[in-house]
Amino acid sequence: MAPLLNGYTNGASRHLPENPFHVEARFSDIPPQIDIPVTGLDAEEAVEVNLEELLDDPTELCTLLEQEGVGKHYWMVIALAYAKQAKVDHAIEILSKGLGTLNRGNPKEKLGPLSLTCWLYLWKSREAPRVVPEEQHVGETRLKDFYLQAATGSLNEASRINPAFPPLFLARGVLYLLRASLQPPSKAATSGVPDISDRVETLRQSIKCFEDALRVSAGRNMMAVLGRARAYFSLGKYAEALDGYQEVLLKMPQLQDPDPRIGVGCCLWQLGHRDEAREAWERSLDLNPNSKIANILLGLYYIHDSSHYATTDPAFGPIYKKAMTVYTQKAFKLDKELPLTCATFGSYFMMVKSWATVDNLARKAIEHTDVNAVASDGWYLLARKEHYQDRPDLVKASDFYQKADLARGGGDKGYLPARFGLVQIQILQRDYNGAKFRLEKIIQQSKSTEAMMILGALHAEDVFRSQASGIKEDKSAEIKKATTLLEAVRLAWKDPQKKLTPDTSVLVYLARLYEVDQPEKALQCLQQVEQMTINDMPDKEPPDGIEADESWAAKLREQLSPQLLCDIGCFQFHAEKYDQAREFFQTALNACVKAGEKDEGIDTDALVTTISYDLARTYEAAGLLDEARQVYEGLLARHEDYTDARTRLAYIELRQNPTEDGPKAMAALYETDSTNLEVRSLFGWYLSKAKKRAPNIAEDQEQRHYKHTLQHHDKHDRYSLTGMGNLYLTTAREMRRDTDQDKDKRRKTYEKAVEFYDKALQLDPKNAYAAQGIAIALVEDRKELPAAVQLFSKIRDTVRDPSVYINLGHVFAELKQYSRSIESYEAALSHNRASDPQILACLGRVWLLKGKLDKSPTAMKTSLSYSHRALALAPQQIHFQFNIAFVQIQLAQLLHILPESQRTLEDLVKASEGLEEAIENLGEIAKHPHPPYPRHDIEQRANMGRNTMRRQLERAIQSQREYEEKNAAKLHEAREAREAEMKRREEEKRRVEEQKAAERQKVREERDKMALLSRELAEKRAEEERRREDAEFTTDEEGARVKRTKKKKGGKRRKRGDESDSGTEGGDGGGEEKGQKRSRRKKKAQSTEPSSAAGESEEDGAGVKGKKKRKRLARRGGKEDKFKSQEMVVESDSDDARQDAAATQVPDGDEDGDTQMRDAPDGDDGKEGDAAGRQKSRKRVVIDEDEEEDEDVEEEEEEEPSSKTTAEVDAEEHGGHKGGSFADNPHGDPVDESVGAAGDADARELARSDAPTVLS
Repeated sequence: MAPLLNGYTNGASRHLPENPFHVEARFSDIPPQIDIPVTGLDAEEAVEVNLEELLDDPTELCTLLEQEGVGKHYWMVIALAYAKQAKVDHAIEILSKGLGTLNRGNPKEKLGPLSLTCWLYLWKSREAPRVVPEEQHVGETRLKDFYLQAATGSLNEASRINPAFPPLFLARGVLYLLRASLQPPSKAATSGVPDISDRVETLRQSIKCFEDALRVSAGRNMMAVLGRARAYFSLGKYAEALDGYQEVLLKMPQLQDPDPRIGVGCCLWQLGHRDEAREAWERSLDLNPNSKIANILLGLYYIHDSSHYATTDPAFGPIYKKAMTVYTQKAFKLDKELPLTCATFGSYFMMVKSWATVDNLARKAIEHTDVNAVASDGWYLLARKEHYQDRPDLVKASDFYQKADLARGGGDKGYLPARFGLVQIQILQRDYNGAKFRLEKIIQQSKSTEAMMILGALHAEDVFRSQASGIKEDKSAEIKKATTLLEAVRLAWKDPQKKLTPDTSVLVYLARLYEVDQPEKALQCLQQVEQMTINDMPDKEPPDGIEADESWAAKLREQLSPQLLCDIGCFQFHAEKYDQAREFFQTALNACVKAGEKDEGIDTDALVTTISYDLARTYEAAGLLDEARQVYEGLLARHEDYTDARTRLAYIELRQNPTEDGPKAMAALYETDSTNLEVRSLFGWYLSKAKKRAPNIAEDQEQRHYKHTLQHHDKHDRYSLTGMGNLYLTTAREMRRDTDQDKDKRRKTYEKAVEFYDKALQLDPKNAYAAQGIAIALVEDRKELPAAVQLFSKIRDTVRDPSVYINLGHVFAELKQYSRSIESYEAALSHNRASDPQILACLGRVWLLKGKLDKSPTAMKTSLSYSHRALALAPQQIHFQFNIAFVQIQLAQLLHILPESQRTLEDLVKASEGLEEAIENLGEIAKHPHPPYPRHDIEQRANMGRNTMRRQLERAIQSQREYEEKNAAKLHEAREAREAEMKRREEEKRRVEEQKAAERQKVREERDKMALLSRELAEKRAEEERRREDAEFTTDEEGARVKRTKKKKGGKRRKRGDESDSGTEGGDGGGEEKGQKRSRRKKKAQSTEPSSAAGESEEDGAGVKGKKKRKRLARRGGKEDKFKSQEMVVESDSDDARQDAAATQVPDGDEDGDTQMRDAPDGDDGKEGDAAGRQKSRKRVVIDEDEEEDEDVEEEEEEEPSSKTTAEVDAEEHGGHKGGSFADNPHGDPVDESVGAAGDADARELARSDAPTVLS
């Protein structure tokens, strides 16, 4: 029995099959048995070897083959049979022995076995581990590299025999592919520099080998096309790889092992077409449901799809479940050793913390894969497993992360999650600088929000550590970096395509960074945290019957963190929103109770104490001192040593009882806690309010107190330093400045104050009170008003204290910018200082100055109003009473000097009354024990008002009374004249409107008449149209309405051949003319002959005998022009003109054979008609009986007078038939023959003849 040859050992013969849809499995051409011929027996005898039930030990079989000296085909078929049963080692052993027996023969006989041996070594390389397993030692296990070297040896030996052997090209290409899989990926090459790494060069060599295999097979080796596409894919040339896979799929659609659809899907995935990739893999799965590669790739697709949703999103669960249970689990069941499946399944067991399974699957993925990316996933699984341990081995985890990164190329092309894990390890190792550097590299390459979040947090922690340590260090750059990164993360949350889940920690970091410089932004961040936390609550919606109002919102807030609510309340407090702050503090207290019930480990007492103190401060700021007192007393009942609460209670006592209980409470507090700096600060403030003025600053109690604090307690106490500056500033302001020595002493005192302020600013650059003291010193000592305005403006943006606005008002008043000064004082009043008499007095002063500058009595009255308000708040202050008297006198002086047109009698009378009041008040002020000014000056001013100004106002009142009486008469006359003019204008306007209304009525009536006339004309035309239709139509036997048919009065029209005969008998009057009248002929359009007939009728009717108009057709050239626009239309009214035109157009003796044609008139003998009939170019026209009858009817209708509408008449006047032939005109109207000829069907027919025609 002849052996079955296996021609598919090395892919050389894998050409296109005859049936493209025939599916072949691997080793399908291996026969079930083979007959080995035996020497010495009969020729027909042989030993049959069952290739489906092979021996476990092929030694005996090899001995038989050696003894019989069989050919190479027997060795190869038996080796393939062992390989079919996955006994690759036995197959290699058989081929090795077969090669030994073939050494004695032709060397070319060894090419087939050597090629097959190479393929088997490549097969073993695919199954061998790439690294030594963890539990084994080096040398115990053969790695991939060992088998690749063995395959290289077999391939080199075959190449020495015949390097051009076609199967070797394909084998060498696959060898290069597998060798490239063991080489590390190249790092990112520099732009413009070619990549010359070993892996890239190896892949290029494989492409060259595959192209050689295609060349020798004339492009029919599809395995070579697949190999080249795989090499392109490894090089990242996904478009070229896609072309290769599609070419194989087009030529071998039945190919399923390997399946080109897998490659098509992978290329589409890398090109960004994820859904198209899924469709390709699904098609592969439809053809082969047990495809492990298609199953795992579809699982990866759905895992990637689930990554677009947060784990808390309802859409995440179904997608992830489908990925793991439907596809990944099935792929794992089909092949538990598939590296990609092991790496994918390992991530699931990582979630459930099955560490042993994760380690096993990760090792399989690393050891058995040919793809570096899969090995990277395995190393990453091992790193995460080690990282997640309770006591992780950071060095080991870092090593695994680095291997995962290097497996994908490292550097810019590395594995981002692995580098991110390295950052986390560095943070745990407190290598913050290294973590920052690595995160910056990650952000430059990928813009990862997680990397930006961690890097921003690291910069923020640097800022917070610096603030906590008290070290003065400029951290503005770190603050800017942190806020920029965290705000970028916050902005990324708003992108719906990214589907990111907001992280509250980002907002908390931002709130802490914004706390000092931008508290409003910090408050917004905390409010967003509050809203996000409420949205995550399962029972955020109110139950049925309960409205979602403020009470429900407060109830939800009680489930939040007390610290969050307290922080929001603090920001509301600093924003002076005391009511909202109070609500948050009260809610925070309730939240403390609920938090303590949920977690007993929380120190609720500390939280309650802090929040209660904040609540009391809010009551105090809002002016609710009794409520604040109750809270403070409650705190002291629980914690007697709570100094801050005792300090605030003492302050409340000082404000409510500044003479009795306040000093007692202050003394008791100072006695028990004199070392507390806050207590000492309050005591210094108390001394500044209650002390008596000392003649020398060294003897001042407040100065001694601050000096003692700086010497014995804290030399850097900022309050004491600022207080010392205030003392020296006040002293310098009150010092004499009569002599140069006094001025120099005063200047040095100001410099001493500035020194204390400068020291306080060095300790606290944001101390606005110290900066304000320096600005005041600049104004009072050096009169540098513009510089002071700049300083006060900056301080105003930092401190919301009324004193800043008061100082700004003072400076603007000195600069004579009274409007801005008034704005500053008003702003100071709005900051809880509406009852401050000093600010009201300052406003009265500025309005007085503004009134004197603008000479405005209104401003003076406003000044007087503010002065009265200040006196009402402090009636015991004598200088406020003096201010009122002074303003009254100034107002009286201003009204006296104003012209009569700018004042009123009422103003003068009131000013006189005010003057009398001022004179009386000045007399009382002069008698006061402590007058604000020298008593003599006050009495002198009162005498001036009594003697001089009183008489001046009396004369002014008399003059103003006369002026107003005289002016009143003029005003009355002017008012009457104006009213008369207005009345006249109204009358004129009414008359014009009546005239316009009459004109409009007239036009309306004319329009109605025209409309009525139009309706009558329309009805008349409709009636005429109806009568004409009744005359034209009738009713047939069936009752249908049909058009009336009339017989031709002149009898039937003669045939064309009889025209000449009938024409010779005519010429005797109009009656005969009617009998011989010709009907119009039609094809698709009307001819121009009726135009000639109309002309003949005119001549015959007039009794004029002579020649009638003729048409003469002549050929201008031997070649017909296809454009009708070149035809000439000539009209001749006289016989001579017609003859001349005919002679001109048609010369005698035309050698070119031009033809002539003209219609025979009634008086001719018919010869010309016969000649016309003999013309070759003349086309005969056949007119059937129906057409003649229709023409007869039309002619009869045209003879009858018909009533036509205006539109029809207009259409006829303008050529309404649009180029059609004209009917005979019984009225003798002229007809434009050129128009008729231009649109005539006969003219068009002639234009299509052999020669162009000319109508004459």
